[in-house]
Amino acid sequence: MQMQNKIWQDLSMAQRVGAIIMGGIQIALLVAALMDIRRRPAEQIKGSKRLWTALAFVNYIGPLAYFLVGIKRPEAEEIVEEGIAIGE
Repeated sequence: MQMQNKIWQDLSMAQRVGAIIMGGIQIALLVAALMDIRRRPAEQIKGSKRLWTALAFVNYIGPLAYFLVGIKRPEAEEIVEEGIAIGE
């Protein structure tokens, strides 16, 4: 079975809207990840900033991986030491 490439005109309106929404989400994730990588101190990032910048360009997976795995989260002890009250 051979798949045919569809051109924009061959797509239904729902498919076009879906493609636009998915493209918008991809661009938003990319921009958010790149901005965060640029602004966040290197000590708060697992690995190098260069690596995460390159990985951010991998569709969906790169930015999501950065936000889920690439950012060092403060430990509970660090939060208490800084005087930040949780739940108050």
